[in-house]
Amino acid sequence: MPGRLEGKVAFITGAARGQGRTHAVRLAREGADIIAVDLPEAIDTVPYPLAGKDDLEETVRQVEALGRRIVTRPADVRVAADLRAAVEAGVAEFGRLDIVVANAGILTMGSDTVKAFLDVVDVNLVGVFNTVAAAEPHLRAGASIILTGSTAALLVGTVDRGGPGGLGYAHAKRHVARLGHDLSRVFASRRIRVNVVHPTNVHSGMMDNDFMYHAFRPDLDSPTSEDMMPALVDKSPMGVPWLEPEEVSEAVLYFACDESRWVTGQQLKLDGGQLGPVTDPGVPA
Repeated sequence: MPGRLEGKVAFITGAARGQGRTHAVRLAREGADIIAVDLPEAIDTVPYPLAGKDDLEETVRQVEALGRRIVTRPADVRVAADLRAAVEAGVAEFGRLDIVVANAGILTMGSDTVKAFLDVVDVNLVGVFNTVAAAEPHLRAGASIILTGSTAALLVGTVDRGGPGGLGYAHAKRHVARLGHDLSRVFASRRIRVNVVHPTNVHSGMMDNDFMYHAFRPDLDSPTSEDMMPALVDKSPMGVPWLEPEEVSEAVLYFACDESRWVTGQQLKLDGGQLGPVTDPGVPA
């Protein structure tokens, strides 16, 4: 039985691990071929290990195991030319582009340097803009653009207290939300949809690392993931410490497929109730 994305092609940034990988696998399972990029090297202000070449190869393995095709390129979302080259290589291979998932992101907290702010904004906001710009010439009516935001960025007094890097994260993701809203208006006449997914904490390399364990449990010398759990649960009205990446991928799939063909300009918050106390139902947020 054909999948919901049979014959379509998806371009995904930050695809080597975490949400990017599960998005690639989930869309491939529904029949999409994949153009996948990631940066297989460190960024000096990021205090946790980033994905490597082996991680991107594992994404390739999982997509091909589903019988789908995948084109990968090492690419830095801060460099527009990298993304244009990746998209053009993928379109040359597959002949089309239908879905864009601007997923790549970093979180830098604990640094007091201006560069920490600039690096996060460069990846998390400029990188999203570059992703859409690289894809735009190849998109046709019915295409879907999905941007990754963050519930933390929509809450005052969370990551924005984490030094320049944390403030940069909040700044970038808030503007991703606005970018998605405004791009939905720009693309509407071409019948191209733009939506934003805002996950709460996600069980990925960005959260599951020694730096974050210490950030949530500074009272311990050698905290573990398990030690961090009570702090995460305490911040969630539904008692959800974090989402699994696959859960976010289900939201991405909805926006990618034809079931949402008239849905655009939406901000979907996968928040476990986190934003409820600060959201007025009569005022769009």
